[in-house]
Amino acid sequence: MYDIELSCIEFIDKLSSKSPTPGGGGAAAMAGALSAALSAMVGNLTIGKKKYADVEDEIKRLTELVKEYQSELLDLVGKDAEVFEPLSKAYGLPKDTNEEKAYKDEVMEKCLYDACMVPINIMEVCCKVISLVGIFAEKGSVLAVSDAACSASLAKSALQCASLNVWINTKSMKNIEKAAQINEHAEKMLAEYCSIAEEVYNKVTAKLKNK
Repeated sequence: MYDIELSCIEFIDKLSSKSPTPGGGGAAAMAGALSAALSAMVGNLTIGKKKYADVEDEIKRLTELVKEYQSELLDLVGKDAEVFEPLSKAYGLPKDTNEEKAYKDEVMEKCLYDACMVPINIMEVCCKVISLVGIFAEKGSVLAVSDAACSASLAKSALQCASLNVWINTKSMKNIEKAAQINEHAEKMLAEYCSIAEEVYNKVTAKLKNK
């Protein structure tokens, strides 16, 4: 079981080492978790303030949601490492005989699929965060509007980073049809949600620069 209960320094040190995990997928999930945490912070800075009493119930509900997404993304940091281990072992399986080759192909295909689905899950949760961050930017505390934009920017980066971990695995899959379906799902998420995150970032940037 991969230990995600590391300090920030330990995580960064391990990320920068020769160890294959955590890697890009784990970093994407962590960035997504940071994004969700920032949105939750905006919510918590809004709840209980008289100025935002009319939106308190909505913000409270959405804050609880992004906290759930934060937890899911932290779990995915560990899951990404867990699915990489059997894949790395599968690459080393012998293929000297037809039987060995057939077995390796079978194991590789399963491991590649599993290694695709974790970053797909990371993308899906990041999309959920992005779908809410605009509300935090619009209705949350104006004192934290920059944090809402940071949340949007981090979620977009996490989404893009996770997609790269999809492509690198689908590229090696022999089931072309299944690989294409996975790729299409990832591409749709990128096309829809990157633009939403960019819009939030640009709106907040324009607001902050407007004197």
